[in-house]
Amino acid sequence: MPDSIPTSVIADAQLADYRDKGFTVVADIFTADEVAAMRAVIDELIAGAAGLTTHDEIYDLEPSHTPERPRVRRIKAPFKVHPIFDRMVRHPRLIAALTRLIGPDLRLFGGKLNMKAAGYGSPVEWHQDWAFYPHTNDDVLAVGVMLDDMTPDNGPLLIVPGSHNGPVHDHHQDDHFVGAIDPNACDCDFESAEMVLGSAGSCSFHHVRAVHGSAVNTSGADRRLLLYEVTAADAWPLLGMREANWEAHRASILAGAPCTTPRLTGVAVRLPLPEPLRQGSIYETQTSVRNTWFR
Repeated sequence: MPDSIPTSVIADAQLADYRDKGFTVVADIFTADEVAAMRAVIDELIAGAAGLTTHDEIYDLEPSHTPERPRVRRIKAPFKVHPIFDRMVRHPRLIAALTRLIGPDLRLFGGKLNMKAAGYGSPVEWHQDWAFYPHTNDDVLAVGVMLDDMTPDNGPLLIVPGSHNGPVHDHHQDDHFVGAIDPNACDCDFESAEMVLGSAGSCSFHHVRAVHGSAVNTSGADRRLLLYEVTAADAWPLLGMREANWEAHRASILAGAPCTTPRLTGVAVRLPLPEPLRQGSIYETQTSVRNTWFR
């Protein structure tokens, strides 16, 4: 990796897209060799799911998974599972992009590795990340590291442009959080959603309140997307720290310095309570959703 931090990773037009539409895509954040190294680790991790009969603290499994034929739809907190994913979130080009979008003080809040295997990769219903982890301010985004080309037919992210400036939609059903917006009870224009496309090594950046989802992978190629949840250091989670102690919190700082004075803004909040009936991942939480869009 380069030692110096680049200064011009995100162009003015891409910054304007992020502010106006709630997302942008930046090409060539990672090199072909870096992508290949991450793919190799993913292959090892998927092979490690052989023998599993149910989800665990690392793996979220496809409904068609069997111990003999492992099918994994998510690796939970990959930056804790293998050091390559912790190293890549600190890549100088990625830090440069994040600094321009959020500011100089950055914190890694969480992450996951979503994998849509060719022909059967599971969909994700419309939702806002803000519904899952509201903070004291919304200088919060998700980075999507494209480890395969994201094409129109392999289940790319779909984002409703400008929705990050709209309301915080209800993600509840029968008085429980289900992690999805009911398309029959929402005036959001899902038909206006734009595909987030790009080549392997590119990164998407979407605002925490942007409405997004993704369909089944109907192509003949896998679609692996590494997601990092990044916040301004002065954005504090309303449901509490994920880190066990202050030293762990300090270790989550990607750039700049930690902060003990949360910045409070007037952005609307809905808490993800009462808790979902099924927990473990968004896939499990959305299992009970009745009015679906993608299934």
